[in-house]
Amino acid sequence: MRGIPHWMPMGMEMLLHGYEWTPDTVGAGGGSVHRLQGRGKSNLYLKYGQGPIAREITDEMVRLQWLAGRIPVPEVCHFVASRDAAWLLMSELPGRTAYQVLQESAANRVAVVDALVDFLRLLHALPIEACPFNGGHRLRLVHAQERAAAGLIDEGDFNDEHAGWTAAQILDHLSGLLPMAFDAIVTHGDFSLDNILMDDGEVVGLIDVGRLGVADRYQDLAILWNRLGEFGPTLQQRMFTRYGIASPDERKLRFHITLDECF
Repeated sequence: MRGIPHWMPMGMEMLLHGYEWTPDTVGAGGGSVHRLQGRGKSNLYLKYGQGPIAREITDEMVRLQWLAGRIPVPEVCHFVASRDAAWLLMSELPGRTAYQVLQESAANRVAVVDALVDFLRLLHALPIEACPFNGGHRLRLVHAQERAAAGLIDEGDFNDEHAGWTAAQILDHLSGLLPMAFDAIVTHGDFSLDNILMDDGEVVGLIDVGRLGVADRYQDLAILWNRLGEFGPTLQQRMFTRYGIASPDERKLRFHITLDECF
């Protein structure tokens, strides 16, 4: 089979016999992702990674299982983990990414933002007492420090406002914005336009959910607001208005946008 990543467990290789493989970058999250198509078979996605990426894929698998029946996400069809690698086989969700929809539907962008925010409010309304995952900014800051120490932060991929900064400067800036009040809700953790799938004007599901957990609502709001900036400040303001926030917390926005540079 063309495109098999490195090596695969025999059981999974047998499951995927006859599929055509196509590399896919959406929802990769640092791993290798392939779209699998077969005649008379439902399309699937296979995510594969080694080392730290394998642990992230495992995190995503358990979160997908928890979200099933609560929020539309891909179904876990098969999962295998070894000492240093993980393979996650998932069903395909319909639709296109929110980024693609916004690019192609300039006349309907306000309606798209409204749909994104309405879906986000449903996610944020999930009961936190039922969620076993911690996605809070304190824990993520520890992970950011670990990534910086391991040289895993791409300093050449920072936003324009942080261009030329080092990872150490990012961490110092984050520390200077603390302490911060914690508003505990269930968050996606990376609610960016490429991780939201839409069909016929509605959100039909989420992908790349490995960071899902209880955190401040600005964890999601800041990332969505930042990504919407490509389409203009009107949509950014619409996001807050639709969500019900009259005066956005600028400090939390800065903190979570800066923290996202580390991942």
